Amino acid sequence: MKFGSIKLSDAEGAVLAHRLEGFKKGHRLSAVDIQNLQARGIESATVAQFEHDDVPEDDAAQLIGRALVGQGAELREAATGRANIYATVAGLVRVNAAHLQAANMVHESLTVATLLDYSRVEVGQLLATVKVIPFAAPRWAVDEFLSAVASGSRIEVEAFGKMRVALLITEVASAKKSLTHKSEKAVRQRVTALGGEVVEVVVCNHDENSVAQHLKTLQSSTHDLILMFGAVAIVDRGDVIPAAVVACGGEVLHLGMPVDPGNLLMLAKLNGVAVVGVPTCARSPKENGFDWVLQRIACGIDVAPRDIQAMGVGGLLEEISTRPKLRNLETERPSVSAIVLAAGLSSRMGSNKLLARIDGVPMLRKTVERIIQSNVDDVIIVLGHQAEEVRAAVAGLDVRFVENKDFATGLSSSLRAGIAAVADADAAIICLGDMPLLESQSIDQIIAAYRPHEGHHVVVPQHDGKIGNPLLWGKKYFSALQALVGDQGARSLLPKIAGDVATLNLADPGIHIDVDTKEALEAIRA
Repeated sequence: MKFGSIKLSDAEGAVLAHRLEGFKKGHRLSAVDIQNLQARGIESATVAQFEHDDVPEDDAAQLIGRALVGQGAELREAATGRANIYATVAGLVRVNAAHLQAANMVHESLTVATLLDYSRVEVGQLLATVKVIPFAAPRWAVDEFLSAVASGSRIEVEAFGKMRVALLITEVASAKKSLTHKSEKAVRQRVTALGGEVVEVVVCNHDENSVAQHLKTLQSSTHDLILMFGAVAIVDRGDVIPAAVVACGGEVLHLGMPVDPGNLLMLAKLNGVAVVGVPTCARSPKENGFDWVLQRIACGIDVAPRDIQAMGVGGLLEEISTRPKLRNLETERPSVSAIVLAAGLSSRMGSNKLLARIDGVPMLRKTVERIIQSNVDDVIIVLGHQAEEVRAAVAGLDVRFVENKDFATGLSSSLRAGIAAVADADAAIICLGDMPLLESQSIDQIIAAYRPHEGHHVVVPQHDGKIGNPLLWGKKYFSALQALVGDQGARSLLPKIAGDVATLNLADPGIHIDVDTKEALEAIRA
C-alpha cells in the first residue's frame, strides 16, 4: 500500500486518509469526486493507494473475525477496519491467550483485543474487537495471522447451566442466628444469578460428627454441587468441614487459594460430586474467590487444584474498584445496618410510648419486627430512658444494643452512639422506634436506591410529596452524623448535601406515621 499526498489528477480509486471538504476519511475517490474537489480549488490530497497484494481493512477484519468466533459468540459485519465479536449466551468467555499473543505479533497492522480468559459475560456483551490499523494490510500478514489462530484460538462462551445445588450451613451456639440467614441468602443470590437453583438447605451444629451425618444425607440425593458454609473459617485440613468430608469417604483436593478476599476456600469431591467449602467472606455480596470457582462449576468446567493455584495473578480483588464485566445488581446489594432510636423521654406522650401496647405487643417490638424482616444485615437499638424495660420489650429478637448515657442532651447523642456501633456496613438506615406501620418492603426499596457509584449517598423517602422516615446514610456521611450536637437530627445536614441525595417516592403512607401523642396512639390502635 502506498500512502502520502498526491495530485488529485492521479488519485482516482485512492482512499482518503483524512476528512476533506465533506468527504469522510476512508472514502474511495471517483472521477466525479475529483472533479468536484478540483472545482473548489483543491489540487492534492493525502490518500492510501492499494497494491495487488493488499487486503482492504474491512475484508481483513472480517476474515480474522470469522477465524476467531466460536460457540456462544457472534461476529458483526466489519466497518472502518473493525469487526466485533459479541456474546450470545451468559457465561464465561474462553480465550487462548498464548495463541492470540503470538498472532498479535505477526504484523503491526493487525490487532485483536479481548476480555480476560474466564471473564463473566452477559448476552450482548462485547468479547473481542479485531482492528486493522491502516486502510489495508499485506496479504502475507493476513495469511500468517490466520495461520497463527488456526487451532485452539476461538473466542467462545461457556454458558451457565441449570445446576442443582445443596447447601449445608453450620452454626455455633455463640453466633447470632442472623448469620445463618445471611449465609443462605448470599449463596442463593449467587447461584440464582448463574441460572442455578439451591434445592436443599441443611443447618447443623459446627462439629465433625454432626456435619458428617448431615453430609451423608445430602450425598444420597441428586445434586450437581454441594456447598458447605461454616460458622467459622476453614483454617486447616484437620478442621471440622474438611474432616467431615473425609469421614464420609470424600477427598479434599485443595485447601486455600491465591485470591483475596476468598483465601480460605476448600475444594473437595464426594462420590464424583464437587464439594466447595465456602469462605466466610462470601456472606458479603462483594466479589471474592468463591465466585470464580462457582462460575466455572456453573458452566460445567471441571476445577482442579492447578486451576485454583493459577488464579493468583489478578487475584487481589479488594484493591480493584471496577471489573471488566456486567454485574447482577442483586448481588451488588450493599451491607446496611439499621439503627433504631429508642432512647428518648417521650415527653409529649407523658409515658414511654415505645412500651405502649398495640394488639397486646409493645410498639417498639412491632417496629423492630418489620425492620428485621427487611434486607438489613444488622439491627442496632440505641437505649437510654428506661433502658431495661425497652430491652425487655424486644427480648428474643435478633438485635444488638448500645446504651446512650447522654440521651437527655438530645437526639444527636443517640445518632452518635448508633453510628459508633456500626461495624463494617456500607450504610446505616436511621429508624424511629415508634413506626409500627412502616412496611419492610419500603426499607428494601430505600436500600436498593442507595447507589454511591451514581452519587446517591443518602436516600430520602417521600410519600405524596412529603418527606418521611427512615433515611439511609452512606458511610461517606458517618463522620458528619457523629459531629452533630444538641437536639439536631440527621435531616439538618440535607440542605448542605443536596447533590448526594436521592429522593425516593414510595406508596407506603407508613413512612409518615410515628406516635408522639396519646391521640396518635389511639388512632393507630383503632
